[in-house]
Order: sequence, then structure tokens, then C-alpha cells
Amino acid sequence: MYLEGILAIGGKPGLYKMISQARNSIIVESLDTGKRFPAFASAQISSLEDIAIYTETEEKPLIEVLNNIYELYDGGQTISHKSSKGDIVVFMEKILPDYDQDRVHIGDIKKIIQWYHILIEKNILNDKAIEAYEKEQAEKEAEEEEDNAGEE
Repeated sequence: MYLEGILAIGGKPGLYKMISQARNSIIVESLDTGKRFPAFASAQISSLEDIAIYTETEEKPLIEVLNNIYELYDGGQTISHKSSKGDIVVFMEKILPDYDQDRVHIGDIKKIIQWYHILIEKNILNDKAIEAYEKEQAEKEAEEEEDNAGEE
């Protein structure tokens, strides 16, 4: 999966790639600057694979939201994270119409936009990655259907 090993660290801008594990920390590399440093357990570290966005009915994995943006904008740039609040809300309604407006804040949407731009710039999010993800999802669904059919 193309988001494997890509991390967000609370209080630090940008995205990071996990390089290795140390005794009481992990070594990360900034996708922006390429600088490496230790990130300790006390830091709020989140893998992008584990992040989900609240909707009115369920939680949507961030990877699906990023794929929606990629497809809607043909892999190009979107609005800036510095755009007006109104523009940001309209953007989010385009990519995820049923997002939960009470639990998904403007700051969260701005982070999604920033992360999308970083992933595009670093060529982590591209056609090949999305095709691989969609193939993986189709295989999982087929496997689940097989398991469910075997239980009946």
C-alpha cells in the first residue's frame, strides 16, 4: 500500500517516512527536507494508513479520500490549504459529500490538502499506486465473499 510507513507527527508540519526503529524511538525522514531525526513515543505519531475521516454513516479511510481527490483533480494540484474557509468547505463537499461537518474541522481538511500536495509532489500518490490499491481492495472483497459463501 502506498501510504505504508508514511507518518504524521503531532506538532510538526509535513509528512515523514519511517526509516528504522531504535530502542525507544523511531528514525523518521522528512518528505520535505530529507532530514532524519528520532521521533519518540511521547510524540503523537499517526500512520496515514490508520487515519479515517468521519462521515454521517461510517469512517472513510484517508487513503480513499486521497484517491477521491486524485481522481477528481486528475492527479493535479487542488486548492491551497490557505484558501478561505468557504472554499475549503466546498472542496470537502466535492470529494466527500457526506463528511460529518461536526467532527471534521477546517484544520483537519487543511491537513488533508497539505498531505495530498506532498504525496503528489513526492510521486507517492500516482496512477500506479492507486491501481495497486484498487486491485488489493478488489482481492480483499473477493476473499471476504468467498469466506461468507463458505459459512452459509
